Amino acid sequence: MGKFAMGQIVLTRGVYALAVSNSNFNSFVQESLKRHSNGDWGDLCPEDREENEIALREGNLRLFSSYEKEGLPKIWIITEADRSSTTVLFPDEY
Repeated sequence: MGKFAMGQIVLTRGVYALAVSNSNFNSFVQESLKRHSNGDWGDLCPEDREENEIALREGNLRLFSSYEKEGLPKIWIITEADRSSTTVLFPDEY
C-alpha cells in the first residue's frame, strides 16, 4: 500500500490503447502508478514536488506526477483532491 488512497484507476483511451498493444509501455504505466502511490513524483521541478508534499499533508489538493522512460511517451498521473480516482494520461490529453 502506498502513502495515500488512489481511488479508482482510470486510463485515457490513448494510454489504454498503447498499454494493450505494447507490453513495455504497459509495464511502464504499472511501474509509474506504483511510484506515484509511494510519493515518487517522477520528473517534476522542485516547486511541483513541494506542492505534492503539501497536498499529502493537507489532504485536500490533487497530486500530480510526470514520468518519462527512453523510447516511450511521457505520461502524467493525477490523483483527484478527494482521492476518489487517479487518471493516467498523455500530456496532450489534459
